[in-house]
Amino acid sequence: MKEAQKTTPTISPVFRNLLLITAILAFSLILLGIVTRVTDASSACLDWPTCSGNLTEPIDSPAFLPYLHRVIAVAASLSLFSSLIIAWKRYQNFSLVVSSLIAASVLMVIQILWGIMVANQLGQPVVSAVHFTLALIVLALVVLALTIIFSIRQGQISERRTQPGLTFKSSFSRLSLWTLLVVLLLFISGTWVAVSGAQSVCQGWPLCNGTIPGDYLGWVNLVHRVITFGAGVVVGILVIQAWRTQRSQTGILVATTAAGVLFMSQAMMGLVESIQGYPSYLLGLHVATSIAVWIALVVQVTLVGLTNRSEADERAEKLIWRNRKLKSLLKDYLMLTKPIVVALLLVTTFAGMVVGAQAWPSFSLVFWTLLGGFLAAGGSGAINQYIDRIDDQKMQRTAERPIPAGRLTPGEGLAFGVAAAIFSFYLMVAMVNFLAALLTLAGIIYYVLLYSLLLKKTTVQNIVIGGGAGAIPPLVGWAAATGSLNIPALFLFAVVFMWTPPHFWALALVRRKDYARAGVPMLPVIRGERETRWQIFLYTIELVGLTLVLPLFGLGGGIYFVAAILLGGLLIFSAWNVWRGEGNKVAWKMYRHSSMYLAFLFLALMVDALV
Repeated sequence: MKEAQKTTPTISPVFRNLLLITAILAFSLILLGIVTRVTDASSACLDWPTCSGNLTEPIDSPAFLPYLHRVIAVAASLSLFSSLIIAWKRYQNFSLVVSSLIAASVLMVIQILWGIMVANQLGQPVVSAVHFTLALIVLALVVLALTIIFSIRQGQISERRTQPGLTFKSSFSRLSLWTLLVVLLLFISGTWVAVSGAQSVCQGWPLCNGTIPGDYLGWVNLVHRVITFGAGVVVGILVIQAWRTQRSQTGILVATTAAGVLFMSQAMMGLVESIQGYPSYLLGLHVATSIAVWIALVVQVTLVGLTNRSEADERAEKLIWRNRKLKSLLKDYLMLTKPIVVALLLVTTFAGMVVGAQAWPSFSLVFWTLLGGFLAAGGSGAINQYIDRIDDQKMQRTAERPIPAGRLTPGEGLAFGVAAAIFSFYLMVAMVNFLAALLTLAGIIYYVLLYSLLLKKTTVQNIVIGGGAGAIPPLVGWAAATGSLNIPALFLFAVVFMWTPPHFWALALVRRKDYARAGVPMLPVIRGERETRWQIFLYTIELVGLTLVLPLFGLGGGIYFVAAILLGGLLIFSAWNVWRGEGNKVAWKMYRHSSMYLAFLFLALMVDALV
């Protein structure tokens, strides 16, 4: 053991972060390169390394995109070579990491040379396809090294295993490799379609203009669609097999599921593009999603190779989980979404639609917006339960949740949440509008990263700042109905934002011992019950005052104003009882009353908008 500890290096955060930056730069490089080619911006920058001798280009210049692409190429190269130097000096015993970075560096040089050829031979799809393929391989090698480094950090590689290698002994591992190769072929054919201009001669789906194509470009596009279908089948089989044999392997299950959902979303974006005439924002999203699929599959293959599981291991896991009852399983997945919380969020989303449009939105718009909202909020809730799984075991209120109770594995919970969250964004893009989708994505990031990971266990202001996540749904509804946002919409955000602290602090009073055991710095744990009761009363006064000024900004009329006075009076009375009273009973009533208050307040706004 002592000998193993001596030979096992400590992974430097600088090296890990540098690799991460390299991967991000490589991702950006590929994305920008494809967008530059398909938008024909590259024709404005025909020499190398500068554009017509200029070192700077204005943002509105046609040469800005290709010039920015070259700048990122230089930055990515420097970052990659720096990572290689550090790896060579400090981590030579991790031969797979060093060799992957050496290969990536060599290919980066070759790629740059091919990039020069692309700049001088813009009309040759073969040159562009090879250039793109090299870029994908470079990115794959960097992601492979990064995955190994993070696996070491998280303890997924044994202390004794100082030279991690990739082994593929099981049928699932071999299927993973074949899937990666098939998807690579798909992306190469997709690049051929993009750089040859084949998309412009093949509108509609699944055939070109409803018929078999009669020219070369039409066949290029049609063959790409056939490969897409075949790759979709392979990816689908991979996802199914992962959920049958990899439930205990969190990283593998999440990466496989994410790749499957991203692949399906990418195909959906391609369909929407062909119907809408290839708008630029969808084109960029389609390319970004393709690269994300590639990254997810590279991570998945690396993790599969590192875990070194046998056929017997996978068969044993399949037998363990095959006897679970479907009804109880579905109930557990529903519990992961926190359905009561989601229901209240959907009320505010629907109210935002009605108030924003000042009319009933169409049934289809309501359906897709609320479905997207449910997936986003539910997926975020599932990811939150994965993050809190250890703390949930210490709390009476949450100990029976599916993950801490052992009814679902951590991998199942996280994979389900990631899948729902990712798909919600693409569903909103395809069926609602891009602004609503961006706001949905912002809500997911806010709740998962800002609140769950950064704020919840680090500051007593966790609920105050984190309340912004729950305040985004009415903005999503407003954007879905109108396609824009304005000042009145922000007041809906402010109402939910101000409502959140007294609502959850009332719950924290009831469950303060739970939060103390879990180490969550909620207000009653850190500053005591009396201070919490006073803050609940103050925030309630501010909340009710805010709701009464909404008509001054065009939100609500007489019906709403009267309802706001009555509902606000009842809520203030409830908060006053919390301030003056003791024990959990009045705090629990405040918690329940505040939920009904928000629902009826937004209902009053809807009624006023329709009358």
